[in-house]
Amino acid sequence: MGVRIAVIIALTTLLSYLHMYSTLHTEALAQLRQHVAERGQREQAIFLLAEDNHALLKKALEEQLQALPPEQVDARFARLFVQEPDGTLRNRAEEFEGTREPCVFVPRGVTVDTDLRRRLLASYDVVSWYGPAFHVRFTNTGITLPEGAFVLYWPANSAWCQQVAPDFRITDFTHYTISLPQNDPERKTTWSGVYEDPVSHEPMASVSTPMEQEGRHLATLSHDVLLEELMARTINDHLPGAYNLIFRDNGELIAQSEQTGATDPQAHLRSLIEQAKNLPPDETVLELPRYGEYLALARLQGPGWNFATVLPESTVTGPAFQAARTVLLLGVLSLCLELAILYQVLQQQISRPLLALTQASDRVAAGEFHVELDTSRGDELGQLARAFRSMANQVQRREEELRHANEGLEQHVEERTRELKEVHMQLVQTARRAGMAEIATNVLHNVGNVLNSVYTSAQLAKERVANLRVEHVGRIALLLQERQSDLGTFLTQDTRGRNVMPLLSKLGENLLDERQQIISLLEEVGRYTEHVGDIVKVQQNYARTPRLHESVQLADLVEDALRINSAGLTRHQVKVVRHLAALPPMLTDKNKTLMILVNLVSNAKYAMDGVPPAERTLRVELEPAESGRVRIQVHDNGMGIAPEMLTRIFQYGFTTRDEGHGFGLHSSAIAAQEMGGSLTVHSNGPGHGATFTLELPYLPHQEAA
Repeated sequence: MGVRIAVIIALTTLLSYLHMYSTLHTEALAQLRQHVAERGQREQAIFLLAEDNHALLKKALEEQLQALPPEQVDARFARLFVQEPDGTLRNRAEEFEGTREPCVFVPRGVTVDTDLRRRLLASYDVVSWYGPAFHVRFTNTGITLPEGAFVLYWPANSAWCQQVAPDFRITDFTHYTISLPQNDPERKTTWSGVYEDPVSHEPMASVSTPMEQEGRHLATLSHDVLLEELMARTINDHLPGAYNLIFRDNGELIAQSEQTGATDPQAHLRSLIEQAKNLPPDETVLELPRYGEYLALARLQGPGWNFATVLPESTVTGPAFQAARTVLLLGVLSLCLELAILYQVLQQQISRPLLALTQASDRVAAGEFHVELDTSRGDELGQLARAFRSMANQVQRREEELRHANEGLEQHVEERTRELKEVHMQLVQTARRAGMAEIATNVLHNVGNVLNSVYTSAQLAKERVANLRVEHVGRIALLLQERQSDLGTFLTQDTRGRNVMPLLSKLGENLLDERQQIISLLEEVGRYTEHVGDIVKVQQNYARTPRLHESVQLADLVEDALRINSAGLTRHQVKVVRHLAALPPMLTDKNKTLMILVNLVSNAKYAMDGVPPAERTLRVELEPAESGRVRIQVHDNGMGIAPEMLTRIFQYGFTTRDEGHGFGLHSSAIAAQEMGGSLTVHSNGPGHGATFTLELPYLPHQEAA
């Protein structure tokens, strides 16, 4: 059912995507076509205006040449212009105001005759009339004469004519050369390419219109059009996700906004321009499947440039994909609802019977062997329930047998515990008679820790015995009893019979392993009992004998302390991390050092009761320290110690646990001092754990010898 629904959802999502893609594709192409048409009209306006201006300038210059009286030419010319010492002809500096009138420059070596003066003066008048008005949209307005003289209105660089070199030849510039007959045979307005102005260093293009009279080239009219705004609009003003570019018919790139996604941008750009050039005249939009893009083209009248907008196909597929994803999400929600209904059915028919079996297993594990299960079902769950009932009966019978064996073990532990308690009482009485109450409490504390380990090991041994899986023996015996009449045939030829002997072998191995584990636990009880004797001896030495040093391996001593506490560490689910450096044997008081380490490990174990079991970590480090000492650190990530308690932690009777006595750390600190060492503590505060550091003098065994 789930698979069928998933197939329907997939088909619905695919159809939704195809429909949305078709709709968005049509809308995107229409929007792209409209955008390019509007942008083309907008961007070509400046070029058309420039050509209209030139028509007006040409007509005005022709009229001024005819209307200018010859008798006024020389007088006005002398009043406006002056021959400079360097041989050039320029405006009179004392009367020149470049922001309101054009500047004039005639290079050195040019003969200024009457005709030239007349043309210069007529050009000066025309530029004076129209230059300020045209400056609103155009950078400058100029008229260049074939002799190299020019008239220029450029308020932004009004001193330009005064600063050029005497031999400067304006006729070498692009705006003049493109108007020559050999370059403009039709003698119409022409446009240059994009170049950088040598003075302002800004990108611009020049429009030039030649003026002739009876086949003679009299002058060239020109505008310089700054392209900074055009380029800025081309780069920044584009459709969302698209980019623009302007290029000439010869493939020269004029302006381009940033393109993304192409591995080779230059090759990609060349391919776009080539395909745009081949676009039919009646078409404005071209699809480029190779690059996953759409290209729309508009031709700018005037310079003959091309404005193009490239729209990635992802702007169409993205929204379509988003819509398809919404449909898919709704379908998945529907599928989840269907699966939830299916889950309810499985819950009633499968999960609840399995839960009943699980609860029955927990009761059997807790010792309650009389469980009620539905054995009337004829399916596999009914067979499992019947097998479980049979297993519970076998476990109950085996439990009774093991209980008798465990009673003897508990009696032995109780006897040893009673003996230890008697030793405790004797030590306490001796300490009291000697006036050393602190020694007695130390004995009780350390022996109590070991007794906890003894009790824990006994309980683990009991649990091992209780968890022996011997129910298989009963099942095998029942099976052999049923086939007793043909036992030989059953064991050799029947499929189940051939598995009886290997199963008995594995069962025997399992019982042997469990017996070995129980023996190991009892051996630990013995070692703990021996440790009680060591504690008694060290306290006796503390009371009446000098300190005894013997050769020990500190790493082994640390492992013994962890081993003594291993039962408690396991019960508390504490993970132990060891960093023990390999050090040669050294001389120290073995029993006192072990007592200190046992206390530190035990305290760290209880300090982590508030930490989640999975995060409880005890780190033990052994390393050489400076000044001939050795350092042992016990770090836990438990409850931590408040700063105000750090100074009281080693005081007699001070404890943070309800069941604590307050003399374990006190006695450990005293023992460390007696061995010539120190016991310190560090904690960053509550919740940040604590680190206890034991430092002892490091006296290698060979050196002592």
